[in-house]
Amino acid sequence: MPLDDPAAIESVVRSVQPDEVYHLAARSSSAQLFDDAHATAVINGLSAGCFLEAMARHCPQARYVQACSSEVFAGTQVSPQNEQTAFSPVNAYGAAKAYAAHLVAAYRHHHGLHASTAILFNHESPLRPPHYVTRKISHGVAMIATGQARTIELGPLDSRRDWGFAGDHVHAMWLMTQQAAGGDYVVSTGQSHSVREFCELAFARVGLDYRDHVVENLAWARRSEAAPLVGDPTRARTQLGWQPQLDFEALVHLMVDSDMQLVQSGIPFQP
Repeated sequence: MPLDDPAAIESVVRSVQPDEVYHLAARSSSAQLFDDAHATAVINGLSAGCFLEAMARHCPQARYVQACSSEVFAGTQVSPQNEQTAFSPVNAYGAAKAYAAHLVAAYRHHHGLHASTAILFNHESPLRPPHYVTRKISHGVAMIATGQARTIELGPLDSRRDWGFAGDHVHAMWLMTQQAAGGDYVVSTGQSHSVREFCELAFARVGLDYRDHVVENLAWARRSEAAPLVGDPTRARTQLGWQPQLDFEALVHLMVDSDMQLVQSGIPFQP
């Protein structure tokens, strides 16, 4: 279904009559943060309005969750960030996600829809594409451990993120649809870890020292941040009863173990 086609979105919603809608699609890679602002606005922002309008017309009883991003807080000077933190995006991706979140609130208020925004901080799993740093590390570790590579090149190792397990984040979104009314929730671990910490755990998992294999390229720094991007998940924990099941170390081990199996199986890596 093309997300830039409102008629197609309405047709699907009208014919399927869904009970729950999870809008997770987005242009989201680091290379797409500002490469085509119009396409990002349509897919990440305007398409949310198309879904919400179609639901208001054809299945107002359905429950909707919009995947938002910590990028809406990228310019903030407040840390940690919660549902009351003002949006301050610094790129087209974050601006479009902020627009979608405002639409959700507007349709919830004006049409009475059961619509929620999940403000997702970094969510990782073995399914991450290879251009994301976590997967680049886990797959690089597997290649090095099996003798197929010697080094991996990364950006600044002291960069920090609030990394959680994607499966836990998805569970939080489902819990939102089980509530009596829609709402907005920060979904995060509440903890920040550096790329260096990720590397240390990932290489140690296969008995190696990251310092022997990681090349740091400071020119790859994305941006300086006024305040650390760390979510405060208090509302999700208290109102949804949500609790992450995988901690940071378990997440790193999961990703490394998965890529070790992939590399050892001989299945071609799909970039």
